[in-house]
This record gives sequence, structure tokens and C-alpha cells, in this order.
Amino acid sequence: MPPSAPEPDADLRGLPFQWNLLAWAALVGTLTGLAVVAFHELLGFINNFLFDPFVEGLLVIGRSSPATPADLPQIDLPPLAPDSGTPLRALLQLGLDGIGLLATAPPPPPAPPPISLPNTPDWLALWPVVVVPTLGGLAVGLLRHVAGSIGPGLSSLMAIADGSQGGEPRLPWLRLVAASLSLGSGASLGPEGPSVEGGGNIGLWVALKGRLSPQAQKALVGAGVAAGLAAGFKAPIAGVFFAFEGSYSAIPGRPSLRAVLVAAVASALVTQLCLGDTPILRLPAYEVRSPLELPLYLGLGLLASLMSWLLIRLLAAGRGERVQSVVRRLPPGMPTALGGAALGAMALVFPQVLGVGYDTIEALLGRDGGIPLLTLVALIGVKLVATTVSNATGFVGGGFAPSLFLGAVLGNCYGQALGSGGLNLPVAEPPAYAMVGMAAVLAGSARAPLTALLLLFELTRDIRIVLPLMAAAGLSAALVERWQGIHDPGLMGPDPLEERRRGQLAGIGVEEAFEPEAPLVLPAAMAASDALARLIDSHGHCLLVEQAGLVLGLVTIGDLQRGLSSEVKRQGPLDLADCVRTDLVWLPMGVSLDRLEDQLRPNGLRQLPIFELEGGSGDHLPHGLPAGGLPVSLLRGVASRDGMARAQARRFQAASERPSIRASATGST
Repeated sequence: MPPSAPEPDADLRGLPFQWNLLAWAALVGTLTGLAVVAFHELLGFINNFLFDPFVEGLLVIGRSSPATPADLPQIDLPPLAPDSGTPLRALLQLGLDGIGLLATAPPPPPAPPPISLPNTPDWLALWPVVVVPTLGGLAVGLLRHVAGSIGPGLSSLMAIADGSQGGEPRLPWLRLVAASLSLGSGASLGPEGPSVEGGGNIGLWVALKGRLSPQAQKALVGAGVAAGLAAGFKAPIAGVFFAFEGSYSAIPGRPSLRAVLVAAVASALVTQLCLGDTPILRLPAYEVRSPLELPLYLGLGLLASLMSWLLIRLLAAGRGERVQSVVRRLPPGMPTALGGAALGAMALVFPQVLGVGYDTIEALLGRDGGIPLLTLVALIGVKLVATTVSNATGFVGGGFAPSLFLGAVLGNCYGQALGSGGLNLPVAEPPAYAMVGMAAVLAGSARAPLTALLLLFELTRDIRIVLPLMAAAGLSAALVERWQGIHDPGLMGPDPLEERRRGQLAGIGVEEAFEPEAPLVLPAAMAASDALARLIDSHGHCLLVEQAGLVLGLVTIGDLQRGLSSEVKRQGPLDLADCVRTDLVWLPMGVSLDRLEDQLRPNGLRQLPIFELEGGSGDHLPHGLPAGGLPVSLLRGVASRDGMARAQARRFQAASERPSIRASATGST
């Protein structure tokens, strides 16, 4: 009897783990690239074919009104061109010409004969700006109500893959349709959010269909995230770094890195083949006047950090329970419709807030200043409100594009203030500062400085911009992290599971994570070899070094081994003080385990000492020795990662025993 034929996928499952994972990653990247291409085509179709006749019809009707009353804002409506592009571009043209952002328009064609309509109300001229976002919001709200969930976001995908949260991924078609309606009708958000979240859902969906392990599932989620950003911005390098830099990431290891690389390359290739290799943003050449300008970019980074902090806080307020409780009480579709009406009202004065905003960014970067500072400052305020309203009322979109928009306007303002519009310093023109401002605000708000730096570098393809980008983006991200904390999700939004876990840690005191053995404290003058022997005998991982009754630092068993095995020639034996490698990281008594985690994780530590200090350390996390030193007599113990795990296990055990105790007390079985 002839041998049976092997199953079609037997060879694939039989491959080594890395090659197997790379094959799945290539599939995820290809599917994500096709999804992003379909998203862009759908968004263009909605703009050009569905809404264009309607918008142009309203514009024609608006121009037929006899006069504008005195109590309405005066808006100069330019004549309709034979091909006015997308509706948002046509509306944007009105506002950009009004504040002088665009070059001088060509002479208008002869006025067409007026359309005779009986007694058209004068306020009908304002319909094109107000009606389209309102109707689009109504459509998005009803779609979300009828369809239900559009799929888990990035904050939940990793938890689902890890098995710590319920839920299933969904293919992103509904999300992309809702995003196309949102952005096509004027929501002040960006297209990269649906692309990235869609890629993550595709990655987890493929992993579950392939019955891969949880580790491989998390790797494919990261691959989908990288593929979504790589396809959305046509920037594969930035996509790779974002997959590992995002606050949701949990995909360490070389196999995951290779999978992310393969997925990003596959999605970028699909996007370029289908949409061309034209950059998503056409940026001008970066201009450098003098290397002495670099300190000025640090000032821009400081302003960008404030802008990022404000954007994050406003988005968080819109997602907060106080606002969402009001939104949930409204009928289906009404919140997004009212949000669209609010956007239309803001667009009466600033049409630039409608939609993604890339046209406005290119207009800002295409002129050498000349835009009134007060106008740009007002535009920043209106854009912040428009983005907050769009996000809070249920429109679908991302936060990258608003960050780039705000950064471009902020950088332009900063460049004008330094140059001809203020201090008259011999600096580069405002567009140079606008490009750096885009990366700085994105770095602070998305908590991803490397992603922002590489994104702008890939868009400009100019190595000269890297140093200013590093200065401004690095400072902005560092300051926002200092103000918001390392666990703030930024533009990604909150993770309910992570917030619940952090809340549980905040309810447990740090003393419950103490190691059972007393910490080993040895004098600084002791020989390192003797200290290593004492540490091995005590079965410990670290010891504290003291001198004159004060703690100098913490030395691990690895520090002692490296010091003793070093080939550096010394005149005498190696002292314990010579093995102190880093500043002491510690905590005061009275803090909770969430603060302990904030100290251990970023510093790569396994344990740290706890001291009984009056007044503690304030709201900041202490690093290094305080002014008066840390007396050994105030040392209370050493808290560790293992101690944290034991404390959480004890709480979980106690919580699980309570129902059985209550059942036995009531006599139930």
C-alpha cells in the first residue's frame, strides 16, 4: 500500500521555530499591507466619489445666497474650480487662503451665471462646513452601535495573547470602514491608529488560527503593529522600532525581532507596489544655518513636551468616566453627530482642523514664515479641542497625525519667534523648526522618541536633521515621562487590565515584598574576595556597602565577580568600595509595590534597600544618595522582584479563600 501523502502544512509545522515564525510574520505583513492599501483606497473613494458631489452641491447653494448678515462671520468663498480635489481639500482651501497659508491663487475664472433659487436662507452658505462632519458622525455612531465592538485595541492584544484577559481579535474591516467615514467626514484624527491596531489584530488572528504558542502570538502582534505603521507612513524602520518601543510591548528576544523585521518589510513592499513610493508627507529639504543653533532646539523640545503633556491630558479627560457617562446617556449616533457639529462650528473659522491635516502641514512647511503668530497660536488651541472632541465622542482614528500637526504649527511659531517675527536671530527658516517640532511632539505624546526620530528621518531622508531631532525629541520624551510616569500609555490609551494590576500593587505595602533574610551590610574597606565568600555563604544576591555608619551603595554578586576577574592591574587587593558600579537606588518606608516596580523595572534591578526616613522622598522616585546620607541604622530591609511575586500570591490566595470561608459559615455547599 503506498504511503499516505503528508498533510499540506506538515512541512511548515516541521520547520525550526524561527523559520516557522518568520513565515507567519511574512503572512501577517502581507495581509496588513493589503488592509492598509484597502483603507487608503476606501478613504479616497469616500472623499472623491461619495461626498464630493454632495459637498460641491452645498457649496454651489451656499454661493447663491444674496447676502451674509452682519452677525455671521465674513467668509470669502473662492469660485469653484473644474477639479477641486477632495471635499476636505476644497474646504481647506477656503481657510488656508483666508489666513495666507497658500501661495497667491491664480486669477479666478469668469463668474458663472447665478443659480436662481427662490428665497434661499443666508445661513445656508455655511452648510458645507457644518453638515458634512455632522452627517459623517451620525453614520459612524450608528455603525458602531449596530456592529458592536470593532475589535480590541493595542492595550489589550498582548494581554489576550498572554491569556490574562478574555476576548478575541477581529479582522480590521469594520474598524477601517469606520475610520474612513470618520476621517472622510472631517474627524480631527489620523489614519495611522486604525492601521496599527488593524495590524495587531491581524497578527493575533493569524496566530490563533495557526494555533501558535502564546510567545509566538505576542511576537505576531508586534509584527502586525510594525507592519501597520510601516505601511501607514511608508516608513519600515520606524515601524520596527515602534513595535519594541511602545508602552504595550512585551516581545523581547531575537526571534521576535526577526519576525517584526520581516513583517515590516513585507507590508512596506505591498504598500509601495500598490500605492507607489511617494512619501505620505512631502517635506522640504532641511536647512542648517549654523551648528550653534542646536541649543535652540532644546528650547523647542521643552515647548514640545508641554504640548505633548497637554494633548495627553486632554485625550485622557475625554476618555474619562465623567465625559463618557454623559456620552452613554445619549441616543445611538447622537454623540458622534454632536461631535461632528462641534467640529463643523470650529471649522467655520479654522477649516484646517478638519481631517488628517497633512495638507496644512505641507502648506506650513512650504513657505518661509510670514504667517501671523497669533493666528498659529489660535490654530493650536482649536486643533487641541477638535482632536479631544473627535476622540471623546466616538470617531475612529489615531493620534499620530494630530501630534505631527501640532508639532508643525508649534515649530513654525518657535522659528518665527526666533527669527524675523521676534528676536531677529540668524537662524534657519520656520519650516526647519516645524519639522523638528513634529518629531518632538510625537516623541512626547506617543512615548516613542526613537520612532519619532526615525520617522522624520525616513520622510526627509536628510542626515543633517538627525542631531536636532535627537536633542528635541529626547528632551520632550524624557520630560513627559518625568511628569506622567513610566506607565502612562500616552496616545495609545489606557489598558484596563494594566490599570487593574497597578491598582492592586498600589494597595500592597512595600514591607510585604521584603526578603526573609536580613540584608548583608559590609564595610567598604573589606577585600572583595572576602565579601564574595560572605555573600555566597549567606545565599544572597547582593550586599550593602557602608562607611562611617552611612550606606555607600549596593553591590551584586555579578559586580564582585566582574571586579575580581578584571585584568586591571592594582597596587593592592580589590576593596569592596571599588566594586560599587552605580548610584544607589532605594525607597522609603510607607510606599506601595507600584513604586517598587517603578524603581526596579527601568533600572534592571532585582532588589533594592528600604529606609525609614521622615518625610519619605516626596513624590519623585529617589536615585542616588540624599544630602545627609542614608544611615545604616535606618535600613529596614531589602525588597525584591521575588518578594513582589510572593506578596501578590498571598493576596490572591487570601481573596480566593474568602468565598469558601463565607460558604462554610452559612452552611452552604
